[in-house]
Amino acid sequence: MAAHLTTGKVNLGLLRDSYRREFIECLDRCPGTKDLIWDEGLTGPFGLIAQYTLLKDHDVVKMNLLRLMMLPPTSSQAVVFIVRPKLELMEQVAQTLIQEDQKGGFHKEFNLIFVPRKSLLCEKKLKKMGVFETFSNIEEFNLELIPFDYDLLSMEMDSAFRECYLENDYTSLFYAARSLMTLQGLYGIIPNIYGKGDCAKQVVDMMLRMRREQGGREPQLTPQIDNLLIIDRNVDLLTPMLSQLTYEGLIDEIFGINCTNVKLPAEKFMTKEQLKDHTSDVPLEPKKIVLDSSDEHFADLRDKNIDAINSLVCKKLKLLSAQFDERHAANTLDKLKQFVSKLPHLTAVRQAVANHLSIVELIKSAISTDDFIDCHRTENDFINGLDTDKPNPFIEDCIAREVPLLKVLRLICTQVYCNNGLKQKVLDFYKREIIQTYGFQHLVTLTNLEKIGLLRTQGQKTYLTIRKSLRLIVDDVNEQNPTDIAHVYSGYAPLSIRLAQHLAQPGWRSITEVLKLLPGSTVEEVQQIPVALRKRRSSVTSNHSQKVTLVFFLGGITYAEIAALRFLAQQDDGNVGGTDYIIATTKLINGNSLLESVMENLEPAKVNPF
Repeated sequence: MAAHLTTGKVNLGLLRDSYRREFIECLDRCPGTKDLIWDEGLTGPFGLIAQYTLLKDHDVVKMNLLRLMMLPPTSSQAVVFIVRPKLELMEQVAQTLIQEDQKGGFHKEFNLIFVPRKSLLCEKKLKKMGVFETFSNIEEFNLELIPFDYDLLSMEMDSAFRECYLENDYTSLFYAARSLMTLQGLYGIIPNIYGKGDCAKQVVDMMLRMRREQGGREPQLTPQIDNLLIIDRNVDLLTPMLSQLTYEGLIDEIFGINCTNVKLPAEKFMTKEQLKDHTSDVPLEPKKIVLDSSDEHFADLRDKNIDAINSLVCKKLKLLSAQFDERHAANTLDKLKQFVSKLPHLTAVRQAVANHLSIVELIKSAISTDDFIDCHRTENDFINGLDTDKPNPFIEDCIAREVPLLKVLRLICTQVYCNNGLKQKVLDFYKREIIQTYGFQHLVTLTNLEKIGLLRTQGQKTYLTIRKSLRLIVDDVNEQNPTDIAHVYSGYAPLSIRLAQHLAQPGWRSITEVLKLLPGSTVEEVQQIPVALRKRRSSVTSNHSQKVTLVFFLGGITYAEIAALRFLAQQDDGNVGGTDYIIATTKLINGNSLLESVMENLEPAKVNPF
């Protein structure tokens, strides 16, 4: 199970196993049969570390969602609430317990597990609502960086970007620092630390302080990770605003990927006979597909530009057809047996390839619309510096047609970044059009975007210098056989990944002036480790040639940026002095989810016309 986590240069399966052991120990401290009541935001992350079959072995009988705010009838001896430390969730917990009391008193043992940490404010809230004493046990489970794939970890903290850059709440940075300490406890001290951004500096400072507090008591392990690079999301706010063009990136943009799962229209995966038999009165359940490297076909396709996908899927279909045709050559009993033994695997492969063919058709349908093509053309004009200083006709048209506000905001934020801000009258024009079309309640959202810097008036002209110095625009990109990371956006190289590329070779000293133009501090620290461990690591890296760098994004990373890092690792594969990457983040994002996290969902006030 989850064997794909063990196939990287660093075995992330060890981290998952560590979480599983801790969680089971946590559950076992609640004796007897038990029902789990889940905070809905935790079901996806926990599904990656502990499946229901494992929980059943530890006396879990039923699982329900907290949002239902009622406990279904059960014969279990205990109820365990598993929640994040959020005040609104404490109200739901309290209301659930109050309803249970009204049904005839408490006849069970109630337990509460906070993830990732207990909160004094939440405990006060429970006391205020009169249910705190109901719990016989209150614990915390430190779920931090969750392994998604052999090279990918995420904390899945939805509000980290908003908290850090809008509310000046740095709790998530503490969790990030502690998660890095957990990694060092499993994989050894990371000798070299680099960072860009003020939040990155805070995380590094917290890490170093935590290590000093350990007083040299950390496990004496040979370091498996050579470098740590921490990047603030606000160092590169342009990249997530652009439309991703990789296979996985487009799936996320169009349908949304949640903890490696995507839900797609079921009818696209049904045969004509199945559709004919289905009664239209009953709505179809969405088709749920797991997207990770356990599916070897998805692993081959996910990081490719969408223009390269058709030929790859066709090759897979031809290869599969040739393997099925082997049955015609099975003219002896032994050969026939050999083919039959392969049949279950070939059938599974055929189904997987058919699923990806259906997904490609869905994506092609979405990106072949005039709207998508015009949007992509407008983005390209902006990043190339064309007509960025005046109201854009396509954006005006989008507002007039009342397309989803997120699309409009992404385009305006892109224009703002590429023009180093907008003239006051242009910015006021956009704000006026948005408020008149979408409602005055969005004024708060516009104010939030200004606080973060996504909307701003013209300032220091730095974009052109950054663009040229880091070669963000690459002409004549070959999407079929790429030679540069710019293929993930068909000509634009993510600024954040250029920083990682320059760090690996020739080093940040070659771009000192550019780093000064980017927001926030530049960090470089060396962690001392025992000489014996350092020598042991040196001998290991000389044998395997590639160094391992952990890249940690504070505030989120897109799938296109992940694809670019994987491309760099593949280019370096086997090269002496090359770099392999492990990617970590507070959240996997796209432009929509990033903007949603800072939007205010305010209902327009009802005005009495009389």
